[in-house]
Amino acid sequence: MNNSAGSRFGFIALALGSWVAAWPFPAGGLSSDRDQPMYIEADRADINDKKGVSIYTGNVKVTQGSFQLLADKLTVYIEKDQLEKAIALGQPAQYRQRPDGKDEDIEAQALRMEYYASPERIILLERAQASQAGDVFRSEKIVYDIEKNVVNAGTGSGNDRVHITLQPRKKEPAETVDTKSR
Repeated sequence: MNNSAGSRFGFIALALGSWVAAWPFPAGGLSSDRDQPMYIEADRADINDKKGVSIYTGNVKVTQGSFQLLADKLTVYIEKDQLEKAIALGQPAQYRQRPDGKDEDIEAQALRMEYYASPERIILLERAQASQAGDVFRSEKIVYDIEKNVVNAGTGSGNDRVHITLQPRKKEPAETVDTKSR
């Protein structure tokens, strides 16, 4: 499935784009999130500045403003002081964030969540799901190309079907005409 974020499935692109909000690159979460301190909690942290690899294991929790990432393991790769990639593993790894101007959080989960800086993309693998306001997008693989703002879902195998649930949209109230002022 190939889809532009301008369609009804745009929330998927926003959800996946928001997942990366805690890192120093563009995202779709609350604009104030970037101005908040980042907190990382884990049972263990192994940080190797020389290799540019940080591994957080055991009940990993990353928060920054409305952004929250929960995982069993988070591995972050840095090259030349820039984030190269981040991989979150969990049963499942979970993400939640409130986008600007929205009343509902965006949530995503997968057994494996991957972010790549170049080309900038996010990949949700194994039991992947993204949702907002009752709309749900599920597949074994969901890939969001951030630069192109395109979502591709499914593996192409007969066992992996893309499942989408869209809630009916509330109708805008019709304008009432004031006949007394005429």
